[in-house]
Amino acid sequence: MEIILKQDVNHVGYKDEIVTVKDGYANNFLIPQGLAIVATASAKKVLAENIKQKARKEEKIREEASATAEKISAINGLKIATKAGENGKIYGSVNSIQLADAIKAQYDMEIDRKKITIKGDAIKELGKYEAVISVYKDIKAEIPFEVVGE
Repeated sequence: MEIILKQDVNHVGYKDEIVTVKDGYANNFLIPQGLAIVATASAKKVLAENIKQKARKEEKIREEASATAEKISAINGLKIATKAGENGKIYGSVNSIQLADAIKAQYDMEIDRKKITIKGDAIKELGKYEAVISVYKDIKAEIPFEVVGE
């Protein structure tokens, strides 16, 4: 029997995929559990239309993410001021929260701190560093910044 999966099913297939399974498995388990529907001609047309619409939405989101990544990459001269000792050691460390706050304050861009990854180990000294911001799935932007003493 040919069915359209509504969710991912182990050892059968992924969501929105048309697969062939045994009649008993489809009628007694997949369809009653709401994991699949029968693949009629009209259901296949609806599936094709849904996939087209998802592709359009995905394309728009990717375009917006690319534009945001370009804006982020254009940032230059970002400085984070923090308390430091005479030998350049920072009291504590600089993390993604402080980086997100500095971007918001200096460039008025709202970036989720969870999407920021600072290259290398923890920042415990004054100097120049780089961070990678994950804008969307595989779209990333690199941003240089400098940690300076107050």
